[in-house]
Amino acid sequence: MGLGFGLLSAQRTAGDPRGWRDLYAETLELTADAERLGFSSIWTTEHHFVDDGYMPSLLVTSAAMAARTSTIEIGTGVVLAPLHHPLRLAEDAATVALISNDRFTLGLGLGWSGVEFAAFGADTRTRGRAMSEILDILPQAWSGQPIHAPGPIYDLPEVVVRPVPDRPVPIVIGGGAEPAVRRAARLADGFFSNASPEKLEQQIAWGLDEMRKVGRDPETFRWIYYAVMWPGEDADSAWAEARDHVWAMRWKYSDMEASAARPGLADIPPLDEDTEAGLRSAALVGTGADIADQLTEMRSRLEVPIDIVARSYFATLPYEDQLDVMARLATEVMPHL
Repeated sequence: MGLGFGLLSAQRTAGDPRGWRDLYAETLELTADAERLGFSSIWTTEHHFVDDGYMPSLLVTSAAMAARTSTIEIGTGVVLAPLHHPLRLAEDAATVALISNDRFTLGLGLGWSGVEFAAFGADTRTRGRAMSEILDILPQAWSGQPIHAPGPIYDLPEVVVRPVPDRPVPIVIGGGAEPAVRRAARLADGFFSNASPEKLEQQIAWGLDEMRKVGRDPETFRWIYYAVMWPGEDADSAWAEARDHVWAMRWKYSDMEASAARPGLADIPPLDEDTEAGLRSAALVGTGADIADQLTEMRSRLEVPIDIVARSYFATLPYEDQLDVMARLATEVMPHL
C-alpha cells in the first residue's frame, strides 16, 4: 500500500529567514523529492488568515505540484469545502485532475474557525448541510451534463461545468465525528483520519454500518490514516529531535484565530510537561522498524485495508533537515509496510 507524505503547509516561523516565495519553492521541491524517494502520495492542508501564511490555496498549489511530477498521487488534506463555491471548486479540481493525468484526490473537510467562516460569508451552523450538497453537486459537475442543485444552501442554475475530467475526481472526507464518517460512507470515496488507533476502529465501524444501511460495497471505499512519524536511533532520541517541531505544528492550531489580525509572527511558547506527554503519546517515534511494527499491528486489528500517510512535514525544519526526515522514512519505514 506504500507510504504517503504530508501535510505541506508553507508556513513561516519567527526568526526563519525564509519568505513565502522560498517556502512555496520548497513545497514543489519536496513534492519532487517525495516522488523520487518512492512515496505513494503527497498531501497539502488549508487554513486562512493565519499570521504564518498557512497554505490557503490548495488547488493552485496542487496544479503546480502535478506539473513537477509524473507518478505520485497529489491529495488535499483537506480543502475546507463550505468556504468554497461548489462550481468553482468543481472547475478547479477538474483542472488539477487533467494537469495531473488523474493523479489528484480531492480531500474535503468542514472547517471550524469562526474567523474563516465570517470572512468568507459562510455559516458554521449550516456547514454539515453545505457539505452534503457539495458532495451531491461535484459528481454532477464532472459528468459533462447539466447539474441539478436546488438545495437550500446552493440553489444553482442548470449549467454544464467545463473542463470535464476524464473520470470523476476521487473525494475523501477528513474529520473525526460520527456524522462526518457516515456522510463520507454515503457520498464520498474515502475517509482521511488522524484519530487514535482506537478511535479509528470506531470510525471504521461507523462507516461500515452506514455502508450496510445504504447497500454500498465496502471495497469501493478507501480508508486513509495519517500520523506524525519521526524515525531515529531509538524512541527517546527520535522524540528529542522531533519534540520542538511537533509542538510548533500543534500549538499553531490554538493560535490561528488570534493571529488573523496580527501584523507579525508570534513566538512559539514553551512546552509544558503534560502537553509534551500527550504529544509524544500520539506520535510514532523510534526506529523505522519500530514505527512500521506499530502500523502493521494497527492494520492487523482493522476490518479494512488502510493507506498510511506520514504527517512528517514540519514548517520549522530547514529544507535539508526536512529532506533527511523524508529519506529516513523512505529507507527505514517504507520497506516494512
